[in-house]
Amino acid sequence: MPDTAPTLLIVAQSGRLTYEAVLFAASLRKAAPDFAGQLVVAEPRSGPLWRGTPGITDPEARQLLITLGADIRPFDSNHFGAQYPQGNKIEALTVLAPNEPFVFFDTDTLITGPIDQIAFDFDRPSASMARTATWPDPPLYGPGYGEIWQAIYDRFDVPFAATLDTAQPKDHWERYLYFNAGWFFARDPAAFHARMIDVMTSLRDDPMEALASQSLFPWLDQISLPVVISELGGGRPDATLAGLDGDMTHHWRALPLFYARASDEQIAFFEDLTSPNKIKRVLKAYEPFKRMIYQRRGTRVRAMFDRNDLPPKEQSIRARIKRARLWMR
Repeated sequence: MPDTAPTLLIVAQSGRLTYEAVLFAASLRKAAPDFAGQLVVAEPRSGPLWRGTPGITDPEARQLLITLGADIRPFDSNHFGAQYPQGNKIEALTVLAPNEPFVFFDTDTLITGPIDQIAFDFDRPSASMARTATWPDPPLYGPGYGEIWQAIYDRFDVPFAATLDTAQPKDHWERYLYFNAGWFFARDPAAFHARMIDVMTSLRDDPMEALASQSLFPWLDQISLPVVISELGGGRPDATLAGLDGDMTHHWRALPLFYARASDEQIAFFEDLTSPNKIKRVLKAYEPFKRMIYQRRGTRVRAMFDRNDLPPKEQSIRARIKRARLWMR
């Protein structure tokens, strides 16, 4: 059992993320009814870096989130805002108290099991390994993976060698610590926030020569996570966290992909989750969800694929769905 019930943190914005947040909150209450921690939904305020109304604008969705036990808290976008909305997951940490153990999740995640049974070691932070070789993209004549990553660690005076998976060959991308930012956790959100902001803004504002051929966006958060997690004494998730991206959580990312790839058990869970009238009424306000879930377009997507013989690349799955004019998000 965990040493303390953590705070779960997600970010909701107007539009799609509002309705994903509803799904997340509803799945938490369904799959982990004994979860004793807080669910905090952070929403960005309007400001110089984010004009208009970036937070939750659907009053029924807001009320349903509260009914499902969410504590909705606003935060300011001081460093990234609309130009890099992925930065919200770091800026949102300011809504939590110092030394409040937390687990951040992307809103496009379902809780599918009793997450309260996961033994998080908050003194050893970690993040999701459900990632592919999205960054860096080494040029033909160098620098290679090792040179690029070492330059980043060296800039922030964080030891590099200890982060390597030496079971992987040199200059194979999996040798180097690289996370998906779909979930991450630590003991002190204030310390984690401060260090992530330092690393992210340094790389953005003063990129080093080793990164001259690299695009930093949209991967800036995932580039920075390994450095910060290593500096705070963490690393790759161990066996105690196997339920994340496993039996306890599912990062579905886009509903068409979910219908194409999910197991029969996950689909049954999802259909049961979205059937109550109080959930249905809110989700139907978002047209893509209305069409995919309640007008059964997701069922049509599912019929297009054999779960035992899926295309090896996600791009191929997306392309087939788009050709059938069933892609929506």
